[in-house]
Amino acid sequence: DIQPGVDIIIGPGTEVIAGEGKILTAGGFDTHIHFICPQQIDDALMSGVTSMLGGGTGPAHGTFATTCTPGP
Repeated sequence: DIQPGVDIIIGPGTEVIAGEGKILTAGGFDTHIHFICPQQIDDALMSGVTSMLGGGTGPAHGTFATTCTPGP
């Protein structure tokens, strides 16, 4: 879908690419993330990543367990 009511002037030096049949997203796409804590979302957004695709949350038990200390 295209957002209505947006008026953007596209200059003559702008390269137009075909987007039919593709998923288009603004910002970076992190394809290797382990969702271990909610603070990752803020860090990702601040660094320009707007889309994330990952698997799992990492180990939950034993010596390899991943933990996260909540922020303020």
